[in-house]
Amino acid sequence: MQEVKKPKKPLIYYYVIVMAILLLVNFLLMPWMAQNQVQEVDYGTFMTMTENKQIEEVQVDQEENQILFTDRNNNIYKTGMMDDPDLTQRLFDSGAKFSGEIVEHVSPVVSFLVSWILPILIFVGIGQYMSRKMMSKAGGPNSMIFGMGKSNAKVYVKSSEGIRFSDVAGEDEAKENLTEVVDYLHNPSKYKEVGADMPKGILLVGPPGTGKTMLAKAVAGEAGVPFFSMSGSEFVEMFVGMGASKVRDLFKQAKEKAPCIVFIDEIDAIGQKRDGRAGGNDEREQTLNQLLTEMDGFESNNGVIILAATNRPESLDPALTRPGRFDRRVPVELPDLKGREEILRVHAKKVRLDESVDFNKIARMASGASGAELANIINEAALRTVRDGRRYVTQSDLEESIEVVIAGYQKKNAILTDQEKRIVAYHEIGHALVAAKQNHSAPVQKITIVPRTSGALGYTMQVEEGNHYLMLKEELENKIATLTGGRAAEELVFQTSSTGASNDIEQATKLARAMITRYGMSKDFDMVAMETVTNQYLGGDTSLACSAESQAEIDRQVVELVKQQHARAMKILEENRSKLDELAKYLYEKETITGEEFMKILEG
Repeated sequence: MQEVKKPKKPLIYYYVIVMAILLLVNFLLMPWMAQNQVQEVDYGTFMTMTENKQIEEVQVDQEENQILFTDRNNNIYKTGMMDDPDLTQRLFDSGAKFSGEIVEHVSPVVSFLVSWILPILIFVGIGQYMSRKMMSKAGGPNSMIFGMGKSNAKVYVKSSEGIRFSDVAGEDEAKENLTEVVDYLHNPSKYKEVGADMPKGILLVGPPGTGKTMLAKAVAGEAGVPFFSMSGSEFVEMFVGMGASKVRDLFKQAKEKAPCIVFIDEIDAIGQKRDGRAGGNDEREQTLNQLLTEMDGFESNNGVIILAATNRPESLDPALTRPGRFDRRVPVELPDLKGREEILRVHAKKVRLDESVDFNKIARMASGASGAELANIINEAALRTVRDGRRYVTQSDLEESIEVVIAGYQKKNAILTDQEKRIVAYHEIGHALVAAKQNHSAPVQKITIVPRTSGALGYTMQVEEGNHYLMLKEELENKIATLTGGRAAEELVFQTSSTGASNDIEQATKLARAMITRYGMSKDFDMVAMETVTNQYLGGDTSLACSAESQAEIDRQVVELVKQQHARAMKILEENRSKLDELAKYLYEKETITGEEFMKILEG
């Protein structure tokens, strides 16, 4: 249950108000006060004062049709103009001074009060108001300065609409690990009788979008205890010591509400390894030290369970991941086929589905998708249904939504020339034909030459029949041959090559390099790792760890391997040239064909 708060007004809001008040004072109030100091008299009085030589300065304003003048005491008078040709001479004879502009004076005391005292009072008043407001949020005048050292963790209490384990699918192993935590929070005496202590900290690791945060909330929902949620970046402050103060305040609140769960998302923001370099981040290190102190094993378990999530477990400080702090690591990996199907069914509960929907087929097509991507696929399918004016989501909607997530929307304004369309058709059939004529290759599901917003002018979709955890050397070589099949078809038919194979080249080169440097599939290097993977959950960047001579040899072997598979793909296409032409012509006419149509023509 979340509290809805009014949006905070930025400081610039208050400064704008102050500046507006000052402008009103200077441009409206001051001229009005000055105007009220002018005495209006008749023309006869003006003539009398002229004859008595009582006028000090005079200003004739032809535009306003009035005369402004002052006496010997600097009092300002105003009168209307009359038809008086001798006026100038009489004024000169009286000793009056002719002025270009008579300033409409305001009392010095009033001017000082309005120009200096009033703005100061306004600034002081706003400052007092903001100070009281900030201190009230921080817990009173004796609390931390402006609340900078106070934890701003979001607290979720037991709710009838909270997330439960039934709302989280595809992560059975992770749920089994966390069920023990829920049982401990319900029945701690059962564990204390045996002398077992629940882990103080549980670290959830895995790729983005796999449901780490949702799992943590599900634990709190099942246990029915307060749930403190805070991101690691929220501990980072400008001033040294403020982050550590937030950690102390967070654990103080947690102990007061024990038993409870504290969840720190993206803990790598404060838990990175301390390298001891000069000029390091003192604030982050002090925050980490305070977190280590709070999690230390000097106190017995007081019912506070700490959950944390990260995509970069290798970057965490060893002192944070040792037993006694984060005792247990729970991997939250990408779901397998069964898990993807379960996740799709969970997210599909909120949409209207046609009876013909086959979740198993959709799960196979969405190989490698995370839970968040699968949820997005269901939502894209529902949006497509609404756009088409239908009331139920069909199988074709879900299949199209997978293509939208993978390759983007169809480009309706992209019109290929006839020659480009033929090249793309041969290119995609080249991929599909090479894949179909090899063993250990995934069946072709769909071939299309409709351009997509991702930049792809077409693609060939292959779908595995079931789970695939290992890949043999022959399977990897077949995959490289399939990737080169598009370029091979262009060279065979058009005796030239296009830029359309750029992504194929990149993938084939990456796969060939991995076979040699990481998978030990090179006779020369045998089982020696020449490359290490960093950030395995965030793209899997690699870095070579070998000499310059070895790097040159690796490059030579990568080129040789890709050339071999390219030649093999060319041979397959040459042997099946008639089918290549027939299939390319059919795809050119239809633009999109299914795997069944492809195999029917190929085997016919």
